Amino acid sequence: MGQFLEQTAVMPSAEGAWTAEIHRGWRIGSVANGGYVLALVGRALSAALSQPDPLSINAFYLAPCELGPVQIAIESLSETRSTHFASADLRQNGQLKLRATAAYTNLDKLSGPDWSNVTPPDVPPFDTVAASAASHLEIHQRVDLRLVQGHKVFSEGDTDGSGEFIAWLAHRDGTAPGPLDLLMFADILPPPVFTIFGAYGWAPTVELTVQVRRKPAAGPLLVRHSTRHVSQGVAETDTEIWDCEGDLVSIARQTYKLRMPKPDQ
Repeated sequence: MGQFLEQTAVMPSAEGAWTAEIHRGWRIGSVANGGYVLALVGRALSAALSQPDPLSINAFYLAPCELGPVQIAIESLSETRSTHFASADLRQNGQLKLRATAAYTNLDKLSGPDWSNVTPPDVPPFDTVAASAASHLEIHQRVDLRLVQGHKVFSEGDTDGSGEFIAWLAHRDGTAPGPLDLLMFADILPPPVFTIFGAYGWAPTVELTVQVRRKPAAGPLLVRHSTRHVSQGVAETDTEIWDCEGDLVSIARQTYKLRMPKPDQ
């Protein structure tokens, strides 16, 4: 069993209620990564609903999570033959930390046409890219982050003004990614505004939506993480994730606030 699967495990505690544990290894500073927290909710939804895979999940982050147990309450909202809709609340120490709504399906049973006017970035192979200088954070004990674009902001302090990071991602323990892993990987890269303003400040997520389009092939994931607008300290990031075979497996968008240090700090 891989670390991600083991450390996103959920246990039923009552009808519609699940418990989980926020483990070490998945934090940004002292705070649990938002994608990891969403994956805990995603796993509880997968266990509770009649469909196994997230199709789309939207979460609002009301407060940061710390190490320790959490409680997840699931409410079924509606169900069709191929889609199960539900909501989920995650609480810690009695405080509501995250509220999500989701649509679940069976990705193996999806069928229909494919089309895209976007191609994966042209990048060197995973094995030829060095580990990122941004990999000093605790969560990178679990996730192998290899920046292809934007790495100079960490290694040399250079901002290229692109508002974009491109990177390879993989589990450090070599575990193949699954649909629920994509909820976490969608929130792993640094905020793209670092390439504009520098790698400092804090960018807490307000809202995150992740769509899963297909199960990823075993191997590293290629991710493009880009911001196009910053308005009065509020920014969005669009994320595209391709598997090692070049198939688009997930897209995501998040809203976050950019908190810059005060001039005297």
